[in-house]
Amino acid sequence: MIIADKRKQNILIKRIIMTAGLVALFGLAGCQQEGTVEKMGENIDRSVENAEQKMEQITEQVGKEVSEARNSIADQVEESIQYLDDSVITSNVQAAIVNDPLLELSDIIVTTVNGTVQLSGMVDSQELIDRAEEVAYSQKDVKSVENNLIVKVALPE
Repeated sequence: MIIADKRKQNILIKRIIMTAGLVALFGLAGCQQEGTVEKMGENIDRSVENAEQKMEQITEQVGKEVSEARNSIADQVEESIQYLDDSVITSNVQAAIVNDPLLELSDIIVTTVNGTVQLSGMVDSQELIDRAEEVAYSQKDVKSVENNLIVKVALPE
């Protein structure tokens, strides 16, 4: 019986040692998993940092695009205002020419670009060329006048 008990004891000891070894092995494996968890945490941290950087880049890009759009709109508004101002100047100069007794029957074309009035067409004399320029200059917001008027030449009969 003693032998049987010893044999059982040896089997029991072997089982205890094996169980202890398995517990140690699983314990070490658990430690390795903690390392994996730490690596996962580091990966998450890196992913968050990358996402933050991309968000900053996107925000910066959107900011630039909004700024460019704002500038473009401002430029278009300015151009529209200038166009309207030029249209008003042109109308004023045309009305002044039609209302001037010397120029009322003249064939004068008036255009305005950025406040510069351009006169073109044909008139009967140098006096009318000078008068048209004078009338144009007298109108509000006229910056300069380009006088391209020419005197009609009468052909001999």
